[in-house]
Amino acid sequence: MRPFVLGAVAYDPKVVAIWDGFKQFFEDHGLPFDYVLFHNYERQVAAHFAGLIDVAWNSPLAWVMTERIARKKGRKATAVAMRDTDQDLTSVVVVRADSGIQRVADLQGRKIGVGAADSPQATLIPMRSLSLAGLAWPDGMEVRHDLLLGKHGDHVGGERVAAQALLRGEVDAACMIDSNLLAFAADGTLPAGSVRVLHTTEPYDHCNFTVLDGVDVGHVVPFLSLLLGMSWDDPTVRRLMDLEGLKAWRPGRTSGYEQVDMAANSYGPMNELVDQA
Repeated sequence: MRPFVLGAVAYDPKVVAIWDGFKQFFEDHGLPFDYVLFHNYERQVAAHFAGLIDVAWNSPLAWVMTERIARKKGRKATAVAMRDTDQDLTSVVVVRADSGIQRVADLQGRKIGVGAADSPQATLIPMRSLSLAGLAWPDGMEVRHDLLLGKHGDHVGGERVAAQALLRGEVDAACMIDSNLLAFAADGTLPAGSVRVLHTTEPYDHCNFTVLDGVDVGHVVPFLSLLLGMSWDDPTVRRLMDLEGLKAWRPGRTSGYEQVDMAANSYGPMNELVDQA
């Protein structure tokens, strides 16, 4: 029985420890398993359609890309599982606490720090949300922090640099996922009382495990059974689940991707890849 092969993007050194650990878990429970790491999500999506991997651990933007390419090719992509922490997230736009900016309209003509161009959480979704709230986007207003393009903001670096630029007064507002606002407060990036939330997006979902039609169900069924059966109370997987940032795996859903899907329309490189597929 050949291994069930997963694709993941190496956005951080801990990714190797995570999937080495899960590989051991699956094999200890009778499922031959292996994984391939990619430098960026675009290569991972291409490898998935080439049949080189069976399941992809996709960012929200990679999910949208996969789903659009699948529809174009007359195929079907399915989100089969996700973390509990992938559901119902929000991004925030923060300003300095001593700023006179009190409402979204006050940002007009000012500089807004965002993450990398391909970050759904720190660029695409909050930009669209601000636009829906009535903000126009003249040239020079958006200050991007394009760290590690291709990793879709998973590395968090662009958000951190945007937050630091806000404190230095180089931008008037900064965009980030709500969990990173808490993380930056905890690690001192944003000292207590230094910023306040001006705007919050509608909820959206984040990463998921994606499979394409034609994948061997003899692999998928045991993979999902073992995955969804993992318990954070089990010390053999707790460390891995902590590294991956979850307490429980959940069945996949697509109802939380509308914002990502709509926001992706403004990301030219993704549209070009879909057109070329």
